[in-house]
Amino acid sequence: MKKRKGLGMKLIFMYSLLLNSGASFMWPLVTMYINDYLHKSLMVSGVSLLLMSSFMILGNYVGGFLFDRWSAYKASMIGISISTFAILALIFFNGWPTFAILLLFLGFGDGINLTLLNSYATTVKDRDVRSVFNLLYIGLNLGVVIGTAMVGYLLKYGVATVFIAAGIFYVALWLMTFFYFNVDFNDSQSLPADKKQPVKTVEHSKINLIYPICMMVFGVYLSYTLWESVMSVHMVNMGISFESYSSLWTVNGLMIVIGQPLINYLSKKTKIKISTQVFIGILIFAISFYGLIFVKSYTGFLLIMVFLTFGEMIGLPDVPAWIDQLSSKSEKGKYQGVFNALMSAGRAISPLYGGLFVEYLGYNPLFIFTATVIMVTWFIVIYKNKKSA
Repeated sequence: MKKRKGLGMKLIFMYSLLLNSGASFMWPLVTMYINDYLHKSLMVSGVSLLLMSSFMILGNYVGGFLFDRWSAYKASMIGISISTFAILALIFFNGWPTFAILLLFLGFGDGINLTLLNSYATTVKDRDVRSVFNLLYIGLNLGVVIGTAMVGYLLKYGVATVFIAAGIFYVALWLMTFFYFNVDFNDSQSLPADKKQPVKTVEHSKINLIYPICMMVFGVYLSYTLWESVMSVHMVNMGISFESYSSLWTVNGLMIVIGQPLINYLSKKTKIKISTQVFIGILIFAISFYGLIFVKSYTGFLLIMVFLTFGEMIGLPDVPAWIDQLSSKSEKGKYQGVFNALMSAGRAISPLYGGLFVEYLGYNPLFIFTATVIMVTWFIVIYKNKKSA
C-alpha cells in the first residue's frame, strides 16, 4: 500500500472520536455486568478493572516503544487488531471467566492505541501542537458522551447488542487505520550515515521535568476517577438520585465540547505559556476537591463540577503538548507512553484507593488527602520547571 506523506488533523480527530466512543462502552458496563449479570462480588469486578488497567499501562509502554523504534503503522495495526478481536469476541463469549480474560486483551490493545494516538498527534504539521491536543481532548470527551449515552440505551436489548455497537466503532477505526495511517515516520533511519540530519538534543533538565509532570498527572487522575466511583455512592447516600449524579457528566462533557475551542482561542490570543496554563488549570482542579468538604446539596455538587471542569479545560489538554515540547524527536513516543501509563495507573488505583479510604477514614479526609496529593506534585513541578528554565 502506498505510504502517505503525513497526517492531517481531521484524521487524528476521527481516530480519537472512534477510539474513545468504542472504549467508553466498557467503563460504565464492566462493574455492573460482572456484579449483576455474572453474579460476582464487587471485589471481583474491582480486581478485573485493575487488571484491565494494568494491561492498558503495559500497552501504553509498548505503543510508545514501537512508535519510536519500529513502525508506527504496523504498531497501530497490531493495537487496533487486538482491540477489535477482543470486542468482537465478547459478542459471542461473554460468560465467566472469558469476559474477564477478553478485558485484558482489550485493555492491552487500547493502551497501544491511546499512546499511538498521542504520538501521531505530535507529527501533525498544519497546526500548532497546542491546537492539536485541544482538539484531541474534544474528541475524547465527545466520544465519552456518545459511548456512555449509547450503552445506557442499548443494554436493555442485551449485552451482546452493546458489544455489537462497540464493535462497529472498532471495525471503523481498524478500516480507517488500515487505509489512511500508512505513514512511516522512521524513514530517516534507513538513510546512509552521511545523509542523516543531526538529531537535536534536549537538555537533560527538561527531560527530568517530564517525570514530575507525569506524577502530577497520576495525582490528577487518581482524584478525577473518584467522581466515577465513590462519588456516586456519596451523593446517593446524601439523598441525591443516581440520575442527578449522571447528569453531572453530561454537564462536564458539554462544557468541554463547547468551551474547549474558546479556551484554545484565548490561549492563542494571550500567548500564555503552556506551563503557566497547565499550572493555573491544575490549581483550580485541586481546589475543587477541597470544596467538596463543604457541599451538602445537588446544587453544590453541580457548582463544584463546573469549577472542576474549568480547571480541566484549562490545564489537562496542554499536558501532552508540554511533554512533546520537552522531549526529543526520537523519544516522543516513549514520553507520550509514560504520560498515558501514569494516567492509566491513576485510573486503575483510584477506585480501590477511594473505597478503602472511605471505609476507614470517611469522605472528607479522602477529599483533603486527594487535593493535597495534587498540590504537592504541583509545587514539585513548579520548582523543577524553574530549575530547567
